[in-house]
Parts: sequence; C-alpha cells; structure tokens
Amino acid sequence: MVSDLAPNMNYRLSPHEIAELRPYGEVRRHEKGDLLFDEGDREVDLCIVLSGQLDVYLFEDGERRRVGWLEPSQFTGDVSMITGQSSLVRGEMQVEGEVLHVSQKSLQRLLVERSELSDAFVTTFIARRAWARASGRASVVIIGFAFDRAAFAIRDLLSRHSVPHIWVEADADPKAATILERLQLTAADTPVLVTGSKTFLKRPSLGEVSKALGLDLLPDGACADIIIIGAGPAGLASSVYAASEGLSVVAIDAVAPGGQAGSSSKIENYLGFPSGVSGRELAERASVQAQKFGARIAAPASVETLEKLEGDYCVTLVDGRKLMARSVVVASGAEYRKLPIDNIEQYEGSGIYYGATAMEAQLCKGSKIAIVGAGNSAGQGAVFLSSLCEEVHLLYRRPSIRDTMSEYLVRRLEETPNIFLHGSSSVSQLEGDGKRLRRICIKSGDEEEWCEAPFLFLFIGAKPCTDWLDPLVARDEDGFLRTGHDIHNIELVRAGWPLDRMPTLYETNWPRVYAVGDVRSGSVKRVAAGVGEGSGVVAYIHRALAEASGPTER
Repeated sequence: MVSDLAPNMNYRLSPHEIAELRPYGEVRRHEKGDLLFDEGDREVDLCIVLSGQLDVYLFEDGERRRVGWLEPSQFTGDVSMITGQSSLVRGEMQVEGEVLHVSQKSLQRLLVERSELSDAFVTTFIARRAWARASGRASVVIIGFAFDRAAFAIRDLLSRHSVPHIWVEADADPKAATILERLQLTAADTPVLVTGSKTFLKRPSLGEVSKALGLDLLPDGACADIIIIGAGPAGLASSVYAASEGLSVVAIDAVAPGGQAGSSSKIENYLGFPSGVSGRELAERASVQAQKFGARIAAPASVETLEKLEGDYCVTLVDGRKLMARSVVVASGAEYRKLPIDNIEQYEGSGIYYGATAMEAQLCKGSKIAIVGAGNSAGQGAVFLSSLCEEVHLLYRRPSIRDTMSEYLVRRLEETPNIFLHGSSSVSQLEGDGKRLRRICIKSGDEEEWCEAPFLFLFIGAKPCTDWLDPLVARDEDGFLRTGHDIHNIELVRAGWPLDRMPTLYETNWPRVYAVGDVRSGSVKRVAAGVGEGSGVVAYIHRALAEASGPTER
C-alpha cells in the first residue's frame, strides 16, 4: 500500500504471483466511487488491484481522510484479514479498474497451501498493523479519565489485542470536548469508545467492546477437535501445532492472547531472540500464526464449567454459550496474588497494576514507583520502568533476591542507579483519596516507613486459575492440576477413569483433558517451558482421538 506516512509498505505482487492467486478469487470491475469495504465490516475480501486505483480512508477528527492508496499489483488488508476482526478502514475505488477479490475463507486456504504467498501476505499484514499502532492515527478512539478503572480496562483490552486506537483524556485534551459534543455526550458518559464514523459506545462493558470490534466471533454451539482454555504461551503453542496438523481448534481466553507473559515488557532469555522480545509482540505473532492455520481464538471469554457429555466434552461460557469438543487442553495459567490489604481493590487500575507495559509506563512517567515481587517478571518490570521513572523501589520478602530471580536480571538491577532493592520487606498500608493511590507504607521487620509512590506494581506469586473445574479433576495441595504419573490411584477411581491405559504425560484424571503450562503441577514457570508443553501435548491428543474411535473404553 502506498501511503503518505508509510512509503515502505508497498509490496507488489509479481505477474507470476497474481497468476497463482487467480484460482482463489474472482475478478470484478469497479467504477470510480465504488465502495469495496467500510469501517466495521467483517469477512472483508482481500482485494488485489489489477488496474485502476483504490484509496484507503480513516475517519478521524470528525472527517474522512485518505491514508493510502493501492496501485496495480498491490493488495489490501492487515492482520484483521486473518483474525476476523472488524475492518478499521474504508476502501473506495478512485480510478475505475479491475480488482481480484479473494474471500476470507479462500484466503485461509491459500495461506496454508501456498507458502511463499503466505509469507508475503502475513509479513505485510503484520507490518501494516505495527505501523497503524505506531502512527498515532486510528479510527478507534477512547475518551475517558486517565485513572478511571473502566477506561484503563478498555485500553488494556485493545492494547492486548493490538487494536490501533487513540487515547483522548477527557480533562486534558481539547479534542475530547469536541468529540463528545459531536456525539451529543458529556464527560459523565465516559469512558466512550468511538469506532469510525458509524458507532460509539458509552460506558461499555469489555464484552460489548469485544463484540463491536470482532474480538470474539465464536458462535454458540461451535464444535472442535480441541478446545484450548487459555491463550498464554502454552495455549497458543497448542493452538499453532494442533491447527497446523489439521485438527480443528478453538482457543478462548478470559482477557486476551498472551497470558501473564503478555504483560512482560521485555523477555531477554527466550531462545532465538538475542535482543529480547516483548511478551505482547510474542503473543501477537503466535496468535496470528495460529489463526493462519485455521484456529479460532475468542477473547475475552470466560469459562463457567467443563462437563462430560456422551464421550465428548461441553464447555459452557459465562455468557451461556456452549462449545463441544472431543478433547480439552487446560492452559488457563495462574494469576498474580493480591496483597492482603483491605482497600487494595479500590486502587486497581488507578495506582495498582499487575503488568508493566508501555501503557502503564505512560501513566507513571517521571514518578516514584514501587514493585512487589522477586521473580523474573518483577525484575523485567523494574528495569523497563527505571528508564522512565524517577525512582523504582523493588520490595521482596526474602533476604536475597538471587534465590528466585535470574542472575542477569539481578546484576542489571544492582547496576541501575535509580532502582532501590528492599529485602525482607513488604507493603503494609495504602493511602489515597479514594480515587487515586498517593503513597504506600513499606514494612521491614518492626519498622514502617511511608514512600511517596503513587504507583504500585504487584508480581507476588500466583494461584492456578482452576476454580471453574469440577472438584474431581485432580489437584495438588496448592490447587495446580496433576497429570500423568503424578495422579494418585484414588483420584483415578474417584473420577471414574474408564480406559485400560494410565493417563499420559500431560493428561489429567479425565480422559482427553490435558493440562499444560503454569496451571500444571510441577511445571517450570517459564515462557519456553510453557511453549514446549503446549506443543508437545498435541502428539498425545492425536493418539487419544484415534483411540477414542476404537473399542478401548469400557
């Protein structure tokens, strides 16, 4: 796409490539002014311009503006072509000509069957989405107050899904009043989500945001070979490998792809990334990769129950949708624990955060902050935020942080002058005005000292996300799921294990229900380990599905 802002995004298909594409689509002639797709449209065709010119528009600041144009041998689209998200731009024919239309269903087949074309499209799609996020231009606008919890939740959701958007502070940006007046709204209606020229939502729930932008398109009654619950590193790895091997896959996550790893600003010890990679970038690429092979990913979508049903499994979501599967992978991970302080929930999203990404960094730039935790996530967050914040105070209960953190991170913490390490310490009190956190009280032994830190980041251990599972699914004393040889015989008997064999490596005491990643008892809590388990479990699933079609169940 030729663009005033991104002249490098102008991949041109060769005549040979266009010839390969023709069997997948249909050539149509368009006159000047014809609308090919609009903001908010779903299942938009991939359009390859054969002759003429196609202009691309964004609706911003109350008017439609051209952001690029396509000439012959160029094509439309970004990652929404793969993920099924709503179109964020409008395409109109500027000069009459012919366009090759490839439907999303045909594009899905093409991406699997034509490796070289797949590489060209996926690379360009990802580059365009990255440019859209960095450009400061978008048709999706959020208007709200910086420390409003609801506004923060919407911004976090869109950031985790890599949806380009513009943040407009209701009390600091003059544009806010202009937009609200145009929509006949007031600041009391915020947060407001504006999607192009057509629609807006005032004080929307995350589910409404997800529906408006096409982040969850999973229909009630959907069926699959595998339902994967959780889209962190382990769940995404299972999605990629299962889908690439021809199994039908549905993956769901309560928040967004990435899990806890998605909140890591920089992972420096992941194999193959010597310069490091952000958890969000890793999750985005894995999510696109899985969907390229046909996996369906829906988020936010929370599970309410898992039930056995005539040899298969039924997953019921909180909103009432029921999904059917021949096998289930539980990759729901673990969530960070909260401090045992009475008023902590009052300041979540307005001073207390559970991830250190660019969005949180924008809020606390130039301030004093405190981080509680002794694992790698806490160390990575401290290093990342130290470049933007005045002081970073890292608190942990152990006398030495080396017991739980990688040595390279410890050295970096010690060498950074504005990072202060507080061993054998904890947060005992919070103080604020009821809307925003103002300061924290640090307790060390019998001594307490107030720290003027209005931002507190918590990385304090985790508990497994398994409350939705039947109590008969075997767990260890901390609630993590037992698998394979770790399952006790009595747990097999109680669950009514029906097979002549014992559970395989990642299998729970329910046949064809597996646990991988942080939720599994005895797992190594590392991104690479989760990816290994998530990919490795697919071989066992293949065998179990083949077994289920034979006379092995009593």
